[in-house]
Amino acid sequence: MDDIDRKILKLLQANARMSLKTIAENTFLSSPAVSARIERLEKEGIITGYHAMVDPMKLGYHILAFINLDVVPEDKPKFYAYAKEVPNVLECSCVTGDFSMLMKVAFQSTMELDMFIGQLQKFGKTSTQIVFSTHVGPRGVDVDEI
Repeated sequence: MDDIDRKILKLLQANARMSLKTIAENTFLSSPAVSARIERLEKEGIITGYHAMVDPMKLGYHILAFINLDVVPEDKPKFYAYAKEVPNVLECSCVTGDFSMLMKVAFQSTMELDMFIGQLQKFGKTSTQIVFSTHVGPRGVDVDEI
């Protein structure tokens, strides 16, 4: 990966809909050269997808929460299958510490969140934090440091 690849990644992280022409102008390459580099970055698994960032609040999901869950190792496959099927689970990571899972979830009401937590408790102990505000939202990684 060279400085031009880093520049392309930085531009796409800022705006995944940026045209090849605009990226080419910013990297001093031709559009076909930019396209070839992006295709290579996709094949190498560095670019894993293109996503629209949606504001959950504007869609009625007023409750954003982080849930810690302690799942015993033998129940993880069953839990992962369950978590993948619940659209309110935005992220689910296996982590270190007192709990084995950390989930980011969005719900329209605390009642729905409470029902979900009740379902989770069949997998283990939970601890929940409801988000009041977010001052640094999701963003891409710093490609200048690699």
